[in-house]
Amino acid sequence: MRRPPSLALLGVVISGTLVAAAASPAAAHQPATPAPHIVVTDGMTQPVFSFADAIEERVYVETPVDTDHDGKLDRVAIDISRPAETATQGFKVPVIFEHSPYRKDTWDDVPYPSVLVDDLPQNGASGHNGLLRSAAGPVPNAAAKANLPGSLDDYYVPRGYAVVLGQSVGTGDSDGCPTSGDQAETAGTKAVIDWLNGRAKAFDAAGAPVKATWTTGAVGMTGVSYNGTLPNQVATTGVKGLKTIVPVSAISSWYDYYRANGLVVAPGTYQGEDLDILAQYTAGQTRAEGKCLDELADITAKQDRVTGDYSKFWEDRDYRDASDVKASVFVVHGLNDWNVKTENFAGWWDELAKKDVPRKIWLHQGGHGGPGNSAAVTLPSGQTWTYKQTENRWFDFWLWNVSNGIMDEPTAVVQREDRNYTTYANWPDKAAKEVALRFAATSSTGTGTLTTGKAPKGKVSQTFVDEGRTIAPRTLVAGPETASPNRLAYLSPALGQDVRISGRPEMRLRMAIENKPDANLTTYLVDYGPAGSTAAPTVVTRGWMDPQNRKNASHSEKLKQGKLYDFKWTLEPKDYIFKAGHQIGVVVFSTDQDYTLLPLGGTELTVAPNDSELRLPVVGGKAVLGF
Repeated sequence: MRRPPSLALLGVVISGTLVAAAASPAAAHQPATPAPHIVVTDGMTQPVFSFADAIEERVYVETPVDTDHDGKLDRVAIDISRPAETATQGFKVPVIFEHSPYRKDTWDDVPYPSVLVDDLPQNGASGHNGLLRSAAGPVPNAAAKANLPGSLDDYYVPRGYAVVLGQSVGTGDSDGCPTSGDQAETAGTKAVIDWLNGRAKAFDAAGAPVKATWTTGAVGMTGVSYNGTLPNQVATTGVKGLKTIVPVSAISSWYDYYRANGLVVAPGTYQGEDLDILAQYTAGQTRAEGKCLDELADITAKQDRVTGDYSKFWEDRDYRDASDVKASVFVVHGLNDWNVKTENFAGWWDELAKKDVPRKIWLHQGGHGGPGNSAAVTLPSGQTWTYKQTENRWFDFWLWNVSNGIMDEPTAVVQREDRNYTTYANWPDKAAKEVALRFAATSSTGTGTLTTGKAPKGKVSQTFVDEGRTIAPRTLVAGPETASPNRLAYLSPALGQDVRISGRPEMRLRMAIENKPDANLTTYLVDYGPAGSTAAPTVVTRGWMDPQNRKNASHSEKLKQGKLYDFKWTLEPKDYIFKAGHQIGVVVFSTDQDYTLLPLGGTELTVAPNDSELRLPVVGGKAVLGF
């Protein structure tokens, strides 16, 4: 992996010892006057600068885009907090930068489209029935507000960093219209880094030019959710000066956020939300219904809630190509994040690995957001570090070039189901081998089984009827031993030992839609606990597909009713341990009340179980399963 160059630091105290940087021979004979310095103890900067005395200023950075088409380049507002110049005595500081569309004036009750439909829109039917008002409070990604002023600057400014908090193009005090994830938004964010490195213009409120003479130009970006997505976007530009990013619960592909294998799929708990809703939310009502009305209407038209296909619109919002990434990346994500689902970190991580980008990953058992500053892991060396200390050390290494050994530590930190953290050499585990759990059924109605051996001979068919609009997934998952007319369930024998999966499960299903041109298609991987357990089952991961996209996500192709087709798609990536004695379950149904559009019930689907299987990435391979 690439490492930062060995650069001389300006006055660094390491474990209480002053290390002067770039001192000339003449300087060695000067009187012993305390030099401006940061202090490093145990490989981590310490809070030695007064936050109360910090310099606070507002600057407007000129971007290369004109998103509201008014003939003027948009300017983005940024707020800077940095150590007082009397304290630094002229030595320059690196920057921790968080850009956000959520700073102010959001439209908290933007109307959502209804997900209640008479039929799926790709069937050429009635489409959406009116609008719904959000009943869940602010639109998506409320956790992205975790790094609002106070949580970054009061921690890092005393440690010798400047903190820059920006407002995205088209939001808050910035000019323009929000474009939600495209190259214009990326360019508007990148402009701040360009200004910090002397390549862009900025102005104060009176219009006077402002230069960032106080910084080294070394920048680290971070943030949660959308605020963490922008670092991913900017890193793909290879902008000079961006040394590292720490994206938390961040998107890498906006298609994977709002779609899944050709199917319109909502972020968890935000049914009906789509990219245009997010854009309206960040724009604020005045801007959304005023000067940005046409721009936002264009997003509505191009996002395509009818076919759900991957298109040029979504390609422009796909940031999984790491070819130009020059910054190191510290990925942080919740294994139970159903807002920014796990494919968004896993797809990005795969591409970073292909390009040998310096990287680290921290996966926790929470949902949307970070692991909590006090979450702690003990390394093989015996040292214990909290998450916040790890973040601190990461920035110190990449922005201050502090030699603290963080890149020599295990690449992956994973919180296990018992809430304890452990380390791994990488993620997914290289010992994970794909194992086919074949479906087996001898009855057209009863619960099937999972086997790693050969499926039973014969052509048993199993049929279920979609009623997901009125039946919640938790009901469809419960009681797998009992046959249900609205889903199919398959159970493994009790496990003889713990079984860990690490990576992407893949569904291979032979199925027909009997009485409709198309249907939602959903699979859940479930931990049912020990046989006879009364505890609620644990949904390990989920996956969805539009059968019309059976060949690829970019093209819908009509199906013949009653004809069996082979469908293949991945479920959301996961790292999970099924305990010894537990049973692995796979549940197949159609409409997912929590995520998909909700058509009227009655669609009939037929599965050929003996020609279907779920492939699991099992650490240790088939022998570990024991059945």
